[in-house]
Amino acid sequence: MITEKDVSYVADLANLELSAQERERMLRDLNSILDYIDRLNKLDTTNVPPMAQTPLNTADAMRQDALRPSLPRELALGNAPDSDGQFFRVPKVIEK
Repeated sequence: MITEKDVSYVADLANLELSAQERERMLRDLNSILDYIDRLNKLDTTNVPPMAQTPLNTADAMRQDALRPSLPRELALGNAPDSDGQFFRVPKVIEK
């Protein structure tokens, strides 16, 4: 089971500031996920063949690779709030 200390530790690693309400919700959600995984681990899957892909939408996964034109740089940078003409410029995110 996940504890509130675990949630705070992971939030610090991810550089997230969580309110008390958000920490409580995260604790509940993570424990719910682990409970569900525990339920899945109890299922008997001995007669279930392993699969690499789901049978649905395999046509998209098996399409031929084809060379297609990319978006022109000028068009891609056209709506950028800040660029140097070649690249997007973004503010620094990590300050540690």
